[in-house]
Amino acid sequence: MQPRDLSDHVAYKAGRGIEEVARELGRDPSEFVKLASNENPHGPSPAAAVAIREHASSTSSYPKAAHADLVAAIADRWAVEDEQIWLANGGDGAIDYLHRATIEPGDAVLVPTPGFAYYGMSSRFHHGEVREYPLERTNDFEQTADRVLDSYDGERIVWITSPHNPTGTTMSVDEIERVAVETDDETLVVVDEAYGEFADLDSAVSLLQGRGTDDGRDDVAVLRTFSKAYGLAGIRLGYAIVPEEWGDAYARVNTPFAASELACRAGLAALQDDEHVERTVRTARNSREYLRDRIDADVWPSEGNFVLVDVGEATPVAEALQDRGVIVRDCSSFGLPGCLRITCGTEAETERAVEALNAVLAGRDEESETATEVPDT
Repeated sequence: MQPRDLSDHVAYKAGRGIEEVARELGRDPSEFVKLASNENPHGPSPAAAVAIREHASSTSSYPKAAHADLVAAIADRWAVEDEQIWLANGGDGAIDYLHRATIEPGDAVLVPTPGFAYYGMSSRFHHGEVREYPLERTNDFEQTADRVLDSYDGERIVWITSPHNPTGTTMSVDEIERVAVETDDETLVVVDEAYGEFADLDSAVSLLQGRGTDDGRDDVAVLRTFSKAYGLAGIRLGYAIVPEEWGDAYARVNTPFAASELACRAGLAALQDDEHVERTVRTARNSREYLRDRIDADVWPSEGNFVLVDVGEATPVAEALQDRGVIVRDCSSFGLPGCLRITCGTEAETERAVEALNAVLAGRDEESETATEVPDT
């Protein structure tokens, strides 16, 4: 017996970890810094870490009360109803829930390219088709309603990533609303705001709040996560904020107790830890400014906790950086074989990344010049 035909499916390639790279190179893990997965350089929210320890003894029970408490706290934070919050096992789980609730076999989703591979992966898991709209490098990956609508052809879900991964660009709420207005009534516009805390930008959740009116839109949903600004990537906790009319669907599409007891308790504590989030955002903004100012290559402006760098050939540069103890993301898997994505780290990590990258780039320039020298005759 074999699984169903998965030949059209692609495997998700995560950023490489320190232990993995250290084993491969036969080196001590302490020699490396990892700036490949957009993780929080300050670690988890301290309040969340305390909550995990305090509630460890309650993991023999299902997280019914913890789930309800966290849902209520998130709903209060965003001024929406409890029923509009769909907790999930990371943002990926929320993507799956929205596809379960929306896609019939043969329906299609519209996703950005380059972009997060899991949008398309999840659609295919649910027997949906995948179509793409391009974010053009020649336009600095600018995100506009026109860019989406030019490719739109009645898809059931339109995915918008703001801030976008891996480029760091954003789309304004006005432009997002225009996409919702100009697409079909049965099209859901989903805005993935996994990096929203790092952006100087209003959240698309305002569209669900009615933007000052009594009625929010019924064709927009927003994704958020605790992985980035809150530092809880290992806990796997995310959520969708959906239209009020969608509230009842959650019980029919989610897995039983989609978020664990410890995840819920950690999330509830982290949600109140404004100091940790503010410190994290401040670090990211300082780091991305330093990276843009000091790297000897083109670096695109970013509203995320990372920057995209044009290095010409990503794979050999990423490997050379790895040899120097700095792990970054080769963006070839995003369809950008000339680019690296560098996560914003601490001050020391950021300075080390810049020093190492500039040294690698300088060495490649010297090699190129030597190779092109005309010998004396």
